[in-house]
Amino acid sequence: MAKVWVLLSVTVLALAVCPGSTASAKEAPFPSFVVNGFSNANGDGFWLAYFNGSVTSEGNAHHFGDAASLPLNQPIHGGAAHGNDGYWLVAEDGGVFSFGSARFHGSMARKPINQPVFSMASTNTGNGYWLAGLDGGIFSFGDAKYFGSTGSIPLNLPINGITTSPTGNGYRLVGADGGIFSFGDARFYGSLPSRGVRASDVVGMASTPTGNGYWIARGDGQVYAFGDAKNLGNYAPSPCDGIEAVFSNPKAQGYRLVTWSGATIAFGNAPGGTTPTGTALPCVTP
Repeated sequence: MAKVWVLLSVTVLALAVCPGSTASAKEAPFPSFVVNGFSNANGDGFWLAYFNGSVTSEGNAHHFGDAASLPLNQPIHGGAAHGNDGYWLVAEDGGVFSFGSARFHGSMARKPINQPVFSMASTNTGNGYWLAGLDGGIFSFGDAKYFGSTGSIPLNLPINGITTSPTGNGYRLVGADGGIFSFGDARFYGSLPSRGVRASDVVGMASTPTGNGYWIARGDGQVYAFGDAKNLGNYAPSPCDGIEAVFSNPKAQGYRLVTWSGATIAFGNAPGGTTPTGTALPCVTP
């Protein structure tokens, strides 16, 4: 079962906050569901980002702060790691929040965008990043170069993930139907439609360490391997706690599936080791 977000319009006071700092403010009125996960550079730890701006860390990943105490105009929808010592979060309006060693290179906050921002990816140097909208619109900051987008292409379903090529001179977008769109030197290794798989619940895509392959994950826990990605397994989630995200180990073949509540299931040489984390929510019978 795919989750559908119902977003409430809220009015908040704008505060001047340095990226990566904390502020004394009421908690943002957004639910605490996972929106994304990302491994540290060593692959021995990871972070989970939540709708309300909170961040949790596992393994050897350290917590460098989050946006849970900030008066967010829009909820957090994605994030990306900066090596082992920092990370960014991105909100639906394109606002970017920097923590630890991650530096702020710009954002789309208070700028006109056609569709909400849903994900982000760091450049290889860590000195820039791309933001991706639901329509596949791409916004480049720092040393991130623009290689094209699907912003003007009619899509069957929205874009909900972005990964980069091995050189950093390209990126791939994945849609909720498992369609793949490659730009720059990012190669196409297949998609769900090219395999004849009909889907509307794809939650994201994760790259192999070489960048010459990727996994596509669905909300029902099915995972499909392309290129040099190995078939490492699937997971049958509780219908009350479906899969919301997938992220991989940058050093070895492995990935974690993440449920809405923040439980993670490890496959192969997963980020942070082979042990599951958290507890998936069961369906409670009245």
